This record gives sequence, structure tokens and C-alpha cells, in this order.
Amino acid sequence: MKRNKKIVFVLLFLTAVIIIIPVIALKGAEFGGSDDAGSVMVEEIAGNYEPWFTPVFEKMLGREVPGELESLLFCIQTGIGVGVIAFCMGRMVERKKWLDEGQKEG
Repeated sequence: MKRNKKIVFVLLFLTAVIIIIPVIALKGAEFGGSDDAGSVMVEEIAGNYEPWFTPVFEKMLGREVPGELESLLFCIQTGIGVGVIAFCMGRMVERKKWLDEGQKEG
């Protein structure tokens, strides 16, 4: 069991390094995504378009969030959501098994 924990920690560390190195090494780089392309198209079609709101994270930082960091935060949010859903589904399956076993015995 200790060997598995070491492997997990090493993999988590390597994952963090893979995420952090590009952010540090490519400070001035711009990585555009589909959101940027959509914004450009909206501006071309309706030049006087004003966004409805400013993202909370941008207000806190006082500038635009780098695309890599934005993608990372989105992936973390997705992972947490998937974890919660999988946990709940697992609990429901186990509850059904316990109820079925209780009915067989009683």
C-alpha cells in the first residue's frame, strides 16, 4: 500500500509541474480559444456589442485571466462535479444492494 501512495504522490507532483512550467515559462504568450473566436465574430457582426458583465476572477485580479489558468480552473471544476456525481451514484447503488439483501434475509 505504501508503494501505491508514493506512486500517486509522484504522479500528482509531475502533473503539477506539467501545469506550472508552461505558465511560468511562457509569460507573454497568448493562447486563443473558441471563446475568443466567438467574441471576434460577434464584434464583426454587431460592432457596438457590450458584454453583460465582467467575470468575477477578472475583477479580483484587475486584469484578464490567462487562457491556460482559465482552462485549468474549468478542468478542476469539472473534476469536482464529476466526483460528486460519481459519489452520489455509488451511494445509491450501494443503498439498493443493502435494501435487497435486507429483504432477502427478512
